[in-house]
Amino acid sequence: MIERIETGPRMSRIVKHSGTVYLCGQVGSGADVAEQTHDCLARVDALLAKAGSSREHILQAIVWLADMSDFDAMNEVWDAWVPEGHAPARACGEAKLANADLLVEVIVTAAVRD
Repeated sequence: MIERIETGPRMSRIVKHSGTVYLCGQVGSGADVAEQTHDCLARVDALLAKAGSSREHILQAIVWLADMSDFDAMNEVWDAWVPEGHAPARACGEAKLANADLLVEVIVTAAVRD
């Protein structure tokens, strides 16, 4: 069974299937990449909780930066957020994001909590 949560005409914010949670890409607000990353990850936390998961259950994360020069600043926030011993498989690349004000977007796949 596939469960779609917060579904609109274009996408669902959460899709659950066979014990796996897929989140749509999350962005955040803020003046710099650190603020945006912090806000973005708080949104990930909220969606994971709604889906019956948590950051300890993240399987994979894909991080898109508008500019790779922000890699270290984003990672400083990321490293403080990821629970010790629960680092997911992760990729990070540079991409032109949907809005010029956006500096970071995170896409997460997680397991449902046992």
